[in-house]
Amino acid sequence: MHMADALLSPSIGIGGWMVAGIVAAFSARQLKKKAHSQLLPRMAILGAFVFAAQMLNFSIPGTGSSGHIGGGILLAIMLGAPASFLVICTVITMQALFFADGGLLAMGANIINLGFFSSFIAYPLVFRLIASKNSSKRREMVACVLASVASLQMAAFAVVLETTASGISALPFHKFVLLMLPVHLVIGVVEGFLTAWVIAVLRERSVAPRFNSGAAVSNVECAAVAGVVSASGRAVIPVKVRWIGFAVLALFLSGIGSWFASRSPDGLEWTVSKVSGSSELSVGPGQKIHKFFESVQKKTSILADYSFAFPEEAVASAVSKAEGWPAIDVRTSVSGMLGSVLTFGSIFSIGLLFSYMKRKAA
Repeated sequence: MHMADALLSPSIGIGGWMVAGIVAAFSARQLKKKAHSQLLPRMAILGAFVFAAQMLNFSIPGTGSSGHIGGGILLAIMLGAPASFLVICTVITMQALFFADGGLLAMGANIINLGFFSSFIAYPLVFRLIASKNSSKRREMVACVLASVASLQMAAFAVVLETTASGISALPFHKFVLLMLPVHLVIGVVEGFLTAWVIAVLRERSVAPRFNSGAAVSNVECAAVAGVVSASGRAVIPVKVRWIGFAVLALFLSGIGSWFASRSPDGLEWTVSKVSGSSELSVGPGQKIHKFFESVQKKTSILADYSFAFPEEAVASAVSKAEGWPAIDVRTSVSGMLGSVLTFGSIFSIGLLFSYMKRKAA
């Protein structure tokens, strides 16, 4: 659900940047009050994991479209709402700047749609109300599914409203919304079950019998040590091993898992093509701000479309391999792993910078 610049007017796009900036500043301020020493590396690792997971589009049967997880609910459960939003900010920024995945003008709106609704609305008002302290496994699964569905439905409806309010693309509101909401309902259900599975696995391997719905998973896991048996009777996986596992999984998903991603258009692209008759919309020659952002993105997106330039012989070989399924392409693998590493490094570096500035001010 990464919107292209052609869907938004300059006023809506810049407004999205402003709102995203305000929420990011609020989130950073909240983290200063609550952050502990283990939160920063975990934010960085989960950021790399979500970046990789978003590369794995899955087909939606009967539609010819595909979808990928947003990761907002999983991040909010594991890190808390403020940290979750900041991680989503970084992931979307990396995607737009270096991979041309979503427009630069639309980046603020994309951050709000994928980060704000999941972290600050669906997580506290759906997940935490359903999955209270000591909730059953089934109740947590229901909470994950409903929260994921709610966040994606709000995000999909926001895309329709933002596009309609922009008024620069011929996408009728009723037809647009009638296609956007159902396809993202399916994506939300899939993401909800995947999120519930991850949380269930972590809970089963934790000393604590239940997750506290108001705390990050990291707080629960602080009690886990090597050799301890969890409440379920299974051996506990040490905390450090789990987070190393997330890091390795991020590299695996971006490097090899991406070969198995669906090549069908995602839910938004599919909807736009159905409504407008074209998968790509262009802006008029008078849109100078669009042209400016487009020119900037061309200079920064050195790995556009999760690929890079090879000598002609290597390109021909890679393309021939990518024609089938799985689409084995070393360019995608290297680009994906670099993206995960860049996301990890960006979050960690920014966190260290803020920590340094805080110590200097004290």
